[in-house]
Amino acid sequence: MASATDLWTARVYTIFPEMFPGPLEFSLAGAGLKRSIWTIETVDIRAHASDKHRTVDGAPYGGGPGMVMRADVIDSALESANPRTQPVYLTPRGRPLTQKDIRRLAAQEELNILCGRFEGVDERVLEARNFDQVCMGDFIMSGGEPAAIALIDACVRLLPGIMGNRESVLEESFEGGLLEYPQYTRPEVWKGRRVPKHLLSGHHEKINKWRREAAAKTTREQRPDLWVLNRDCNMAVKD
Repeated sequence: MASATDLWTARVYTIFPEMFPGPLEFSLAGAGLKRSIWTIETVDIRAHASDKHRTVDGAPYGGGPGMVMRADVIDSALESANPRTQPVYLTPRGRPLTQKDIRRLAAQEELNILCGRFEGVDERVLEARNFDQVCMGDFIMSGGEPAAIALIDACVRLLPGIMGNRESVLEESFEGGLLEYPQYTRPEVWKGRRVPKHLLSGHHEKINKWRREAAAKTTREQRPDLWVLNRDCNMAVKD
């Protein structure tokens, strides 16, 4: 069995370590965890507070609602684990997370994620530790833990040995700049709706052509922003 240092490691800095591994114990990620393809560690931020109440937050300077997580406590938590890669902070203020980011993070030896709470984190520790600040989407969550679980799952499924069919990864949404084409299975007719005839033809060239065109149509309709950004892919589809 591989030693812990050989494993791809997800390390989560959180005030709720009991939330992990949570859903990551199941499905592909869970199977990989049991087979020691990857491992998960948690660092309890409260354990690094200096007072008897284990205080991790304070009132914001300048006033305003809510509390802010303290830079000194977070820094101490990071120091205890000595991360070897740039830490990630999940925040609505971050740049949008993409599949390209996921591939990069999965290729690292470890993933260090800070889960924010309350009104956020003191900006000074984000600057001092050079956090990679990323956003899961244009919405607000109660804390970073659910987002961290999603991020870890997205990375783990790309690790060697996790997925049985590696080709399926290459045809997924965001690979090649397009959303994935629609999928169908039995029955051939359901409530008057038929499976597209090209998928039943057995003609691989026709099937691939239909899938490319369907992926392009789906991308144009559902994510026009992706369609505009990936002009090279659009031209390839037209060809």
